[in-house]
Amino acid sequence: QDNRISIWSVGDLGNVSLNGEYQGEPQLLCDIRHNGDVMDMQFLDQERIVVASSTGTVTVFRHHQNNQTLSANQRWEKAHYHVDQYTSCGGAACTGVICNNPEIVTVGEDGRINLFKADHKDAVRTIDNADSSTLHAVTFLRATEILTVNSIGQLKIWDLRQQRNEPSQIFSLTGDRVPLHCVDRHPNKQHIVATGGQDGMLSIWDIRQGTMPVSLLNAHEAEMWEVHFHPSNPDHLFTCSEDGSLWHWDTSTDISEKPSFLHQAGNSTTYFSHNTINQSEISAWLSNDPTKDRMEITNLIPNQTLSVNSLDVLGPCLVYGTDAEAIYVNRHLFA
Repeated sequence: QDNRISIWSVGDLGNVSLNGEYQGEPQLLCDIRHNGDVMDMQFLDQERIVVASSTGTVTVFRHHQNNQTLSANQRWEKAHYHVDQYTSCGGAACTGVICNNPEIVTVGEDGRINLFKADHKDAVRTIDNADSSTLHAVTFLRATEILTVNSIGQLKIWDLRQQRNEPSQIFSLTGDRVPLHCVDRHPNKQHIVATGGQDGMLSIWDIRQGTMPVSLLNAHEAEMWEVHFHPSNPDHLFTCSEDGSLWHWDTSTDISEKPSFLHQAGNSTTYFSHNTINQSEISAWLSNDPTKDRMEITNLIPNQTLSVNSLDVLGPCLVYGTDAEAIYVNRHLFA
């Protein structure tokens, strides 16, 4: 009922238990009220956070580090709406936001795409009827191109330089029109994209070829809420789900050099046989069946039962939030 944006400090690296869980109490540095449910949020730069609301409003909050306060820096009221922006109940949830400072792209339940610029009052560009169904997530492919996923299993590429309001390419899961909830682009190979959706499957796409995924991998038993390539080590991918699991997918080449943390989860680590392949020539993600190459899948929280709603990963740290109203920090991904 009462939503807040909060900034936490998780302290120094000293207090880590053997299994990598942070032991000290995280400190709440500051928080601020937020109107509506927080649907998505992303840092724009060191101080500013862009937040998507279920009311359709997009707000930029500034974190003042000198006195540890948060303030609303900029707001686009009802950036997403069903009927018109001016009726009191007209807002449509803003479901996803992605930043490439100073640019901010938002998508929503209204099938609308907005391109904003920090410190500009009005939208730089709006594609009103980008989609007839809900857009669930968006990512940048490159500075002028974005990729959206929707509730009927489609990926669409949009070239923001083009004035036409049509996607430049459409890809789709064959058959079932399974809603896609999340998307991430490989940090080094911009043609490789991962998506996840309602059926819990992980799909890997090569947007240079065909209109269907290169591989479909059985993953979670319920909706997949988030998928992230590791930003500096993209052989590693992380997915989380309504079924309470958080999976680490590892396609790096040599099992003998594997960090031992993969064995922590005991029998939830899966090994696959490997037929040797020149990894520098082909990303393991793009082989028709990545499980034929060397791939390990580990459930990092084997006994969890409540939904894992969100995750992020940076360096050796993994952060995730669950329906237990808790935020977890694992600092030893690569122990």
